[in-house]
Amino acid sequence: MCARRERGELRIGALARHARFEAPVTGGALSAFLPRVARHIGHLPIRSRGTFCGSIAHADPASEWCLLAATLDAELVIVSRRRQRSVRPNEYFVTALMTTLEPDELLTEIRLPLLDDGWRTGFAEFSRRAGDFALAMCAAFLRFEDGSIVEARIGIGGAADRPSRIAAAEAVLTGTDGGPGIHREAANIAAETIDPLEDIHASAEYRRDLVRAMVGRALDQAFTR
Repeated sequence: MCARRERGELRIGALARHARFEAPVTGGALSAFLPRVARHIGHLPIRSRGTFCGSIAHADPASEWCLLAATLDAELVIVSRRRQRSVRPNEYFVTALMTTLEPDELLTEIRLPLLDDGWRTGFAEFSRRAGDFALAMCAAFLRFEDGSIVEARIGIGGAADRPSRIAAAEAVLTGTDGGPGIHREAANIAAETIDPLEDIHASAEYRRDLVRAMVGRALDQAFTR
């Protein structure tokens, strides 16, 4: 199967196309989150032909699936004739369109942790037109117990040369009830933490402002869904 549940993980194989995730493939917090993200990926021909693993192998900083892998600290399974190995996103992504894949290696499976209903999720992306690459995006995952955030995962993509988690923003959220003031503080921290790209599409300061807005929107979603 292209996507299956096994040992507390969602295991996504090399043939799983983007369109596969437009409908739920699992339960828990990822049930609605994956379709929400999938709808942002390119246009219908891309979603019908491109694959989840192919996107991560390509390592475009504006890839939604690269952001997801980084935020959830996915396990990336890599195979060659010599060996099979697994790496985490912080070892895998080097810079834009560059990874630690060797010339004879293939990325064959992505393993995402399954998240139960104690998690709330949010995703926000800004692009100039529907289907364009993201200038900035945020994935937010918050786990609650007794009304407080006990674990937070905040990932930023599109704005820098690789997707990354923002540990300082996660720390400020953890142990709080996640009120609006905390949302703003986390968003400001994320905006100041990143090393933004600057190109013909956006200045560095504009990307910082976008990150600030996307983090706020993703956190707002996490509290309302």
